[in-house]
Amino acid sequence: MGYYFSKTLQVGFDEAVRRTTEALKQGGFGIITDIDVKRTFKDKLGVDFRNYRILGACNPRLAHEALQLEDKVGTMLPCNVVVQEIAHGRTEIAAIDPVASMQAIDNPDLKASAERVQTLLRKVVDGLSGDMSIHRKVDLPQGQAGPA
Repeated sequence: MGYYFSKTLQVGFDEAVRRTTEALKQGGFGIITDIDVKRTFKDKLGVDFRNYRILGACNPRLAHEALQLEDKVGTMLPCNVVVQEIAHGRTEIAAIDPVASMQAIDNPDLKASAERVQTLLRKVVDGLSGDMSIHRKVDLPQGQAGPA
């Protein structure tokens, strides 16, 4: 099983961030964290890095449901969505697959909740538009869960 799903857009980085943020909002997710990795690496390490943002997406209703089912699931929240520049004018959007990240927890009700989140996140990513799109999924080694 892969741990994320993604799409590559033929748009600049800032436009991809804008489109992704708006699509998440339309899909019922708020952005509760926004990490500018490029700026952080420059400020903290003095190193240059490509444009790379990690958006912490949260659907409050589904997060509440998950926390009612498993109180430590908060260690795996929010759902991270990466927006990264891969070439000038090409930007990749990748979202965590919540089903993959919840494999480590033995709770069938939580799995069902994660499947609902997966459906919503996949719809957001699939709905992003650009001149060209490429879907990709990376497989995890057997028995490993993906990052939160």
